[in-house]
Amino acid sequence: MRIGILLFEGAEELDWAGPWEVLAAWAHQHQDGVEVFTIARTLAPVTCAKGLRVLPDKTVAEAGALDVVIVPGGRGTRALIEDKPTHEWLHGLAKRGTLVTSVCTGSLVLAGAGLLRNRPATTWWGALDRLGELDETIEVRPDARFVDSGAVVTAAGVSAGIDMALHLVARLHSVERAREVRRYIQYDPEPPV
Repeated sequence: MRIGILLFEGAEELDWAGPWEVLAAWAHQHQDGVEVFTIARTLAPVTCAKGLRVLPDKTVAEAGALDVVIVPGGRGTRALIEDKPTHEWLHGLAKRGTLVTSVCTGSLVLAGAGLLRNRPATTWWGALDRLGELDETIEVRPDARFVDSGAVVTAAGVSAGIDMALHLVARLHSVERAREVRRYIQYDPEPPV
């Protein structure tokens, strides 16, 4: 099971690091044959939305076949909504059976690529209208933490990516494994405010 997480300039940190934490915990704590890595156009440092600088593990060209791809959100998605190379790469993955997923405004990139046509989807609350504007065939679900439409899974903003990643563990392995991962990372959401 090869899981690639796309990085780009302006990617929202928790949009990719939250799912990475869940999926990497799965990979490291269990012998289920899971490999999780980050992907970017180059191996140069990527500066995320709040200034965190990270080094991608692989380039898009060397990533190879993926079972799952995660497209995070963040201000950097604005440039990717109409970025043909990104769209072609995502379409190629989808055609080969890769489960295409997004967190937050990463869904806008999927919509721009036409991957959400005639599907239910969600995104960060501040971009729900934009999601519908990009493709009127999308059934926008404003109250969903994540939406699994089979070949595509979209998550709402930031922390919803953690929920989606736990759902992926349950979908790709088992509910019991997802519970073990949730317990290991001590994800027990009880906001103090």
